[in-house]
Amino acid sequence: MIGPVSGQSVKKAAVVPVIFDTDMGPDYDDVGAITLLHAFADEGKAKILATIASTNYPKVTQVLSVLNTYFNRPDIPIGVPKGKAVSDKDTQHWSDTITARYPHRIQSNSELPDAVALYRQILAKQPDRSVTIITVGFLTNLANLLNSKPDQYSKLSGKTLVTQKVKNVVSMAGKFPSGREYNVFRDTLSSQIVFSNWPTPILCSGFEIGEKIHSGLPLTKNASIKNSPVKDVFRISLPKSKEDANGRMSWDQTAVLVGVNGYEPYYTVKSGRLTMHEDGSNGWDESGRGHSYLIEKRPASEVETLINQLMQHQPMKR
Repeated sequence: MIGPVSGQSVKKAAVVPVIFDTDMGPDYDDVGAITLLHAFADEGKAKILATIASTNYPKVTQVLSVLNTYFNRPDIPIGVPKGKAVSDKDTQHWSDTITARYPHRIQSNSELPDAVALYRQILAKQPDRSVTIITVGFLTNLANLLNSKPDQYSKLSGKTLVTQKVKNVVSMAGKFPSGREYNVFRDTLSSQIVFSNWPTPILCSGFEIGEKIHSGLPLTKNASIKNSPVKDVFRISLPKSKEDANGRMSWDQTAVLVGVNGYEPYYTVKSGRLTMHEDGSNGWDESGRGHSYLIEKRPASEVETLINQLMQHQPMKR
C-alpha cells in the first residue's frame, strides 16, 4: 500500500453538523433525503444534530422516529411546530404502514418540543458559524426562529443566534430563474421573512434540478433489502402515479447531497438574491447578494445514479 509522502498528511474532510428540516409527508422524496443523510453520517461525513418537522400532521414525528430508529440513531432530537403550520399529510398513505410495522419511540407530536425551542437549544451549544441547516420543506420554522426571543437556552434573539451559530442554509426551494414552487408558496409569509432577512448564505436547489432526477426503482427491485421502511415507502408510493413510473422526482435528495458533499463536481452556482412575489412565486435579482442556486454542470443521469446508490444504504450496527 502506498501511503502519504514523508512529512505530508492526508487532510480529512471536516464532518458537517446538520439540522435537517423536513415536510416529511406531502411528498416522499424526503424519505430518500433522510436516507442520504444517514448514509453520510455512517460515512463520517455528517453529524445529524436534529431532525425537525416543518409540518404538523399527526404522524410526522412518528415517521421521523421510525426512520432514525431504523438507521440506529433513535435518540436524534425531533421537533415539530406547535403553532400555526402546514398540516398536509402524505397523499400516498405510506405513513400508516411504516408506523405500524417498524419500531419507534415517539408516539405523538405532543411528546416533543416545539421546533423553534429545539433549534435554539441545539444552536446554542454549537461552535460559532458551524451548523448547516438543510431544509427540504416549508420555511415556517426558519421564519419563527428568526423572530424568536431570548429564552432559557440563549440570551440572544433568534436572528443574532442564527448569525452566530449557522454557517449556511441549503434549501430545496424555488424555481430558477423564476417560477412558483411548492415549498416556497405553501407558506408564502414565512418564505418572504426568510428570504428577506436570513443573515447567512442560502444555497437553493431549485425545482428544475430535482425534476430531472428519478429515484427509488433500484431500491424497490433490490431483493437483498428486506424489512426496510425506506423501501416500503417507495414500494407503496411509486405505482400510485404515472409520473413516477421511472422513479420519483428527487428534489430533496439533491439538497442533502450538496449540503454535505458540496456542489462540485455536479453543479456550479449562480449568485444573486431570490426575490419573492405576493403570490408565493419567486424571481431572481442578479445584482443582489447572499443567495445562490444550483446550475447543472454534469448530466443529471450521473446524480441520479449516485442518489439511487445512496438510497440503498443499509443501517450500520452500533
